[in-house]
Amino acid sequence: MTTGTLRVVRTPRWYTGRSELIVVAGVILLASLLTWGTLAMEVPDGTAFPGPQFFPTIVVVFLYGVGIALAIDVLRRPQRAHVADDPTEISNEMLEDFGAIDATSEIRVVSPEDVVPVGQVPASRVDWRTLLIVVGGLAGFILVLPIAGWLLSAAALFWIIAFAFGSRRPLMDIAIAVITSSVVQLAFGAGLGLPLPAGILEGVAPWIS
Repeated sequence: MTTGTLRVVRTPRWYTGRSELIVVAGVILLASLLTWGTLAMEVPDGTAFPGPQFFPTIVVVFLYGVGIALAIDVLRRPQRAHVADDPTEISNEMLEDFGAIDATSEIRVVSPEDVVPVGQVPASRVDWRTLLIVVGGLAGFILVLPIAGWLLSAAALFWIIAFAFGSRRPLMDIAIAVITSSVVQLAFGAGLGLPLPAGILEGVAPWIS
């Protein structure tokens, strides 16, 4: 039997590995809505600095910064950048191995740490670091909720929990966190008529007040 290597080459589209641009669009859209609400906010004459538009402006600038930085990161480093330049190679032996698998077989990938000797009961381990970060995040969320409001507090909590469980993509985590907390606040405020605390964003938009 002739041995060799099967080379699988796939031609990527422009959006290959760049689906996260959808998240970028969501962040920019949210920042645009907050910009419109901040500019349309009624500010009484003679209001002293910083005024009601100060903190919403900081939030808007932060969101634009996150959106632009995430867009640059996604465009520069798509998740599947290897598809065009590094074709996947599948050896004949691997194909034969897969061909020998029937419909009832199961493939599992485990790390050496997960392998437990026969007859030994796996030890129950508590990840104290993750637990402490999550508990600390929940405590902080309760403390800052009345001041910062739901949108910012819930977004921060989401980011902390994502970090605690091993995520190391801060820009993407922040973007998803802000979009998720905004959708929840919109659902409660505009959908159910139960406005969540607005905090420093009070009066920016009807669904945050």
